Amino acid sequence: MLKGFHVPLTAKGLSTLNPTPPWHYSCDLLSIEFWANPRAVTAMLPSALSIDPRSEGRASAFFCDWQFSGDNDEYLDPARYQYREFFILLDCLYEEQPVSYCAYMFVDNDAALARGWSEGCPKRIASVYQTRHHAAPSKASPPLAAGSRFAASASANGQRLADALVTLTAPAKDFPEFAQRPIVNLLHYPQLTRRQTAPTIHQLVMNVPRDMRFESPWVGEGHLSLPICYGEEVSDLAPLRCGYGLRASMSYTVDDLRILRDL
Repeated sequence: MLKGFHVPLTAKGLSTLNPTPPWHYSCDLLSIEFWANPRAVTAMLPSALSIDPRSEGRASAFFCDWQFSGDNDEYLDPARYQYREFFILLDCLYEEQPVSYCAYMFVDNDAALARGWSEGCPKRIASVYQTRHHAAPSKASPPLAAGSRFAASASANGQRLADALVTLTAPAKDFPEFAQRPIVNLLHYPQLTRRQTAPTIHQLVMNVPRDMRFESPWVGEGHLSLPICYGEEVSDLAPLRCGYGLRASMSYTVDDLRILRDL
């Protein structure tokens, strides 16, 4: 019997891209609050979601430096289970409930790509980088202190998709609103046949993370640029203005997915 959670399924199951859930995550992140053209936000939303009129096109961009593990110390295989990520969340409503919709997501690792597709995340391969904070003081590592600057970027197919800068001002006393909005994705698997009538799966789903923790959150001024790129539409969400920036560490566990609606 072939074994594995993701492909490839093999005799021993060692070659599968990912272990069976639960999946555990830890990261350092940068986040920038921004406002895009509300028409562009509306155009990105699948059916059953509507723009949140109170948010006026509000969105958040995230850059994350991740470490992953299953229940068998997979973090000891960093070549396979460390990765970096860039994604955009749009404020919207599902049946009047405030939620965030993941419009774009980019990673630099195939195991992370497979996990994301299983959760409905629109992941693609890219190069993602961000300034790191290290415990040993140095001019090469900004401290978690007022005035420190953290930058990030994402590139795909030879083009720069995003640039970000966060200048810290103070520790965060309250977690921002985005941490309280459930994330909704579109789980989509096309059907490849001569007569393509409908996708195999086309569902609106909600992430169900648990044991979420935030540590050392700092807020400050945020700046984000989404330049125009050939063959890309990320720049349609280019910021009209930016709000706060955030630098924090975060962890959580994933072992469930809630199906909201079959589309």
